[in-house]
Amino acid sequence: MLETGSAENTTADTLQANAELTKDDEDNSRPDATFRYTVQNISQLREQVLSPPCYVRCLPWKILVLIRNTTTPDRQQQKALGIFLQCNGDCDSPGWSCYGLGELKLLSHKPDGEHLCRKLHHMYHCKEDDWGFAHFISWKNLIDPDNGFVKDDSIVIEAHVVAEAPHGVSWDSKKHTGYIGLKNQGATCYMNSLLQTLFFTNVLRKAVYKIPTVGDDSSRSVAFALQRVFYDLQFSDKTVATKKLTKSFGWETLDSFMQHDVQEFLRVLLDKLENKMKGTVVEGTVPKLFEGKMTSFIKCKNVNCTSTRVETFYDIQLSVKGKNNIYESFKDYISTELLEGENKYDAGEHGLQEAEKGVRFDVFPPILHLHLMRFQYDPQSDTSVKFNDRFEFYEEVNLDQYLQETPKIPAHYTLHAVLVHSGDNHGGHYVVFINPKGDGKWCKFDDDVVSRCSKQEAIEYNFGGKEDAPYLARRATSAYMLIYIQTSQLKYVLQDVTQNDIPNDLCERITEEMRYEMAIAGSKFKGR
Repeated sequence: MLETGSAENTTADTLQANAELTKDDEDNSRPDATFRYTVQNISQLREQVLSPPCYVRCLPWKILVLIRNTTTPDRQQQKALGIFLQCNGDCDSPGWSCYGLGELKLLSHKPDGEHLCRKLHHMYHCKEDDWGFAHFISWKNLIDPDNGFVKDDSIVIEAHVVAEAPHGVSWDSKKHTGYIGLKNQGATCYMNSLLQTLFFTNVLRKAVYKIPTVGDDSSRSVAFALQRVFYDLQFSDKTVATKKLTKSFGWETLDSFMQHDVQEFLRVLLDKLENKMKGTVVEGTVPKLFEGKMTSFIKCKNVNCTSTRVETFYDIQLSVKGKNNIYESFKDYISTELLEGENKYDAGEHGLQEAEKGVRFDVFPPILHLHLMRFQYDPQSDTSVKFNDRFEFYEEVNLDQYLQETPKIPAHYTLHAVLVHSGDNHGGHYVVFINPKGDGKWCKFDDDVVSRCSKQEAIEYNFGGKEDAPYLARRATSAYMLIYIQTSQLKYVLQDVTQNDIPNDLCERITEEMRYEMAIAGSKFKGR
């Protein structure tokens, strides 16, 4: 009764999709696939039937077909064909989940016939492992020869599946991507996202390895704890724990994790590293990589009086509300404010004067951290609210126009990481998309799960502004931090990091600590 097969007169889009599938059909970890299923003897169908599996993200996806009797609005019984997409249907273990979206298509064999398409998206899990349409098409319309859906008592259904990497089932991040993830301690997904971006800032990773930590208390040394996290991320095959790192910060309760935001955590961590690097061979690494300079000024309009102050910055906060893109935000950042009326500037011997107030960028750093101001205080509700407005950013940007003087080396930057928040001001989830080698090949880091993804998923899908977008597994998903690397510095910042870049004494100390941890784990296992 069942067989897989192909429909005649399929569209050009389907042909292209199938060509791609043929090329990639051995890769079970692929993020998407198109497959077809022929149901023969459709007139005799009595029970539900399932197609053979097609593997996407290492999980079996099947087309499920059944007959349903539904009730019309005028309470008449109507026979209908139900079509569903099933994921991991043979798995009995709880706790797994996989977000998938796609399209189910009933193909017409007539040259001028129209296929019947329905889109779907769903978070699949053990209690809801199939999703679709109980009334995909009425039986009357199905067998109508003018529609061309039935030929030789058979129908052909095509499914296109796009899925995220699953959680709670076997997913070998190292095998599928070459990278591994970080365990979530309960409220540390924002920290995990940021740690991955710092790890892939290779020149910083090299410098962190070279910080002398011999003699440091391993439970209190942030530098050594970070060295261990970086070492494990580089060489381990299993998900990396961060408990020792959070403990070195003095964070030992869930509340302490939640008291920090990404910007604060980044500043605290870089400050600790900068202090620890003083007097060592890597002194000055942090400001060299992350520090930019700007000049704030107040210039009187009617008298010759100007006040200026040079300031350094490690990140820039860009306004999102009312801005269409990153360029509009930079333009707004350097726009001047007029001091007039009751807000005139006290110009000393010149008295109160009308003046312009603003900032000008002098130098942008090699690594540019941009915090998008998605969360702001709302005086009406007296709370912080999230702006999920659409805000465009780009794979490459040129910031020359925002500098006081045209630089000798263009301020041309390449996007390296996109940190993303899903949810609202009351909570949510954080993931990060990283372009590890700066070559446009992106990966998604979602705590312990790492998967390859498209450039579109990393960039365009995180512009925000589309609450009901089908490709978003969670509501209000948008970028809240961008990391750019100056294009002329890409090779320097993303230089290779090998075992030879790690001091021998550090390797020995980490190896010894790992032996101790294995011994403790072994004794606990024997005690059971």
